[in-house]
Amino acid sequence: MAPTGAQIIAQSLHGLGVSVIFGIVGIPVVEIAEEAINLGIRFIGFRNEQAASYAASAYGYLTGRPGVCLVVGGPGVLHAMPGIGNSSINAFPLLVLAGSSESHLVSHGAFQELDAIALLSPHTKLAIRPPSLDSVPQTLQNAYRSSWYGRPGPGFVDLPADLIQETIEDASSIQATTVVSDCPRGGGEKNRVHKVAHSIKTAKAPLVVIGKGAAYAKAELSIRELIERSNLPFLPTPMGKGVLPDSHCLNSASARSVALKEADVVLILGARLNWILHFGDTPKWNSSVKFIQIDISAEEIGRNRGDASLSILGDLRVVVPQLLDALGPWSYNPSVSSYSMNLASAKSKNTAIASEKALSTAIPMTYARVFSTIERILHSLSPPDQGEIVYVSEGANTMDISRSIFPVCYPRLRLDAGTHATMGVGLGYAIAAHVAYNSITPEGVSGPRRRKKIVALEGDSAFGFSAMEIETMARYGMDILVFVINNGGVYHGDSDDAREWLQLQKTTQEGNRVDKGGLRSTSLGYEVGYEKIAQMCGGIGFLVRTPEELENATRKGWESDKVCVVNVIIEAGKGGKLEFAWQAGGKNKGAKL
Repeated sequence: MAPTGAQIIAQSLHGLGVSVIFGIVGIPVVEIAEEAINLGIRFIGFRNEQAASYAASAYGYLTGRPGVCLVVGGPGVLHAMPGIGNSSINAFPLLVLAGSSESHLVSHGAFQELDAIALLSPHTKLAIRPPSLDSVPQTLQNAYRSSWYGRPGPGFVDLPADLIQETIEDASSIQATTVVSDCPRGGGEKNRVHKVAHSIKTAKAPLVVIGKGAAYAKAELSIRELIERSNLPFLPTPMGKGVLPDSHCLNSASARSVALKEADVVLILGARLNWILHFGDTPKWNSSVKFIQIDISAEEIGRNRGDASLSILGDLRVVVPQLLDALGPWSYNPSVSSYSMNLASAKSKNTAIASEKALSTAIPMTYARVFSTIERILHSLSPPDQGEIVYVSEGANTMDISRSIFPVCYPRLRLDAGTHATMGVGLGYAIAAHVAYNSITPEGVSGPRRRKKIVALEGDSAFGFSAMEIETMARYGMDILVFVINNGGVYHGDSDDAREWLQLQKTTQEGNRVDKGGLRSTSLGYEVGYEKIAQMCGGIGFLVRTPEELENATRKGWESDKVCVVNVIIEAGKGGKLEFAWQAGGKNKGAKL
């Protein structure tokens, strides 16, 4: 029987080694999904293309090979664009496949007609449409390879309906796809590597910044050797956590401000000098600091305050061992300056402050009390050194506060809103992590424990972007534990009192302004029952207000084999300053609202 385009597309994906596809189907791409399932490829059907595209991009990050997303044309492509942007900005490998209207109806106003190639070419590494059915396999292979090699990012293939439904009599002429081998890894020039080693050796206050690029590169073994052999203080970015254990004595995360202010030579491994690192600018950083970048992207070398003359274009799994050889037996001597003592003092002070905050007995609970309670129970059930928990966090306060409370010991066990600080990624990321680590043949690897419990820490605003993906988790039997940190607002809520909130709502509905006693633009519903979403989908849900209730819900959520949503009521924070902590301070005090 002559194969159809849908069959050839599915066979091509199978030949590439694709084991899972994320997406939402409709005519005509449903035929591709069904044929893929027949070949043993798992299809994860979402409730919104946005979440599906986020999941596919995160899957690419966690596994080191492109995640695949399948959507319909027109609005499906438009809805998947957030994942394409997310892939591009975070350097996650992603391949998006989309249907489109019949070729002969282009410009006629066909059903869901959209020139997706023109739309997405500026935002992808490669956007392409196969010119014929026999060219499909090589088109898919090229797009897959392009999204992965070099600086990872999104690739896009447009698949017209007539091509999907077409048959080909002589399939022998079609060149099948094959598994794409790992990208060749480049190293640094010998003289430049030795120059970098000399700069590190002569530093009085060295610092190594470890970014999510180091986690993606799976360079943890050589980086751990570099840090421990050379006795260098290090600072992980939020998703660089775990390349070395957060508990490591040389981790300067709890003394971040001092580390940034006093460091004189900074080695940046797989991170960018963007807003997360304050562009390398004063007053956060020392005015005379030298930044040495090691990156696979030439465009990043020398950006902002990076020193291109000292930096290296290359893969961390090659360059870090080169650097180790160049450093030899050298080890940093902390006595050359007060730097190490200042770091230790700041760590002690900040740890004490955090511990005090965690002891708050206020009801409604504070962020610190909530997170310390969850952390204590989870770690009693699974200590961090087992590497059994993947943390996903999003929401401005939820993400910013929780990142320092939940330690990890291995890489690729923490996902957050990333470079664009994108809200709405959390549940898609959680699904991706579950598939990456808990499939029958998992493609994600981190730590000694193969199976992982996925724990999502969601601000109530962020949760709302993709809350219906709880149904996706339930449908596929994913035992994901979701905490919704519910303060009734974006950043802050408007009241801890139901009567007061209802009066604010009434005033708003009557058309009065905020200064007349109405709800602010940041307001969300008062104590919304988010836990009921899990219950109605076949999972379990808990509404908690006290530490005791939270402890009980956390234990039951951990033990459950179903999706669990714990709706945690916390203080509204009424009257608090609306400010994003990463942008606070400096010349421009940042995003105060």
